[in-house]
Amino acid sequence: MRDLGVGFGHLLRGQRWVVRHGKQYGFGLLPGLITLVLYAGALVGLGMYGEDLVTWSTPFADHWTSPWSGLFRGFLTAVLFALALLLAVVTFTAVTLLIGQPFYENLSEKVDRDVSPDRSAPESGLPLWRELWISGRDSLRIVVRAAVWGVLLFALGFVPFVGQTAVPVLGFFVTGFFLTEELVAVALQRRRVDLRARLTLLRSRKTLVWGFGTPLALAFVVPFVAVFLMPGAVAGATLMARDLLGEETGEGASDAEVSAAAAAEEETATP
Repeated sequence: MRDLGVGFGHLLRGQRWVVRHGKQYGFGLLPGLITLVLYAGALVGLGMYGEDLVTWSTPFADHWTSPWSGLFRGFLTAVLFALALLLAVVTFTAVTLLIGQPFYENLSEKVDRDVSPDRSAPESGLPLWRELWISGRDSLRIVVRAAVWGVLLFALGFVPFVGQTAVPVLGFFVTGFFLTEELVAVALQRRRVDLRARLTLLRSRKTLVWGFGTPLALAFVVPFVAVFLMPGAVAGATLMARDLLGEETGEGASDAEVSAAAAAEEETATP
């Protein structure tokens, strides 16, 4: 259970890192804002026409006596919106990372350099188009896996008592796992760790993953929160990647401290 606290600690350290490096935080907000607008439009559309969609897809309930038809369709509409919200939480990260690949790649690299004892950061050596292709392909695979889980949880939602208690909790743990995979992929992809190896790494320390991803999944349900937490989540996932691979990690320094150290070094070097 110790790993639960360690995972949550990585999440907090990532948020602290971006607070100390304001410029990186500002750039990291842009992709999330773009994605938020797109998702907000989709969810508003579903809220407006979701009931019509359920009515169209359940013609067999047209002749049910009142109030059973309305209750049944109302329940399905609520479940449909909840499922859409669950998938939005999972895919929000994938879409935001894809839109903001250069931003988050740069952010993750700076975190690596900042906390590495020798101030170095791994590089994939791949051209940008190749990195985008790999990121998009892997994200699609993760979304498909998440969708399968979403359908399964949707079906379990009809089970009395279990569907209203255990299923929502399980849903957040599943969401947290896939959310973490998407975020940690930024740092691990630079280290040439492919999707299968990433999943093996994460499964070997599930409690660490849940400690990081489940609180984040809960927070992402609140509108706008995902946008402001994304830069810190990427930073925290980079720290987590180093933990998973057993790389030594220091505390790092703020922008002001780095600038002061560089100025002092330059002054010392000046005859």
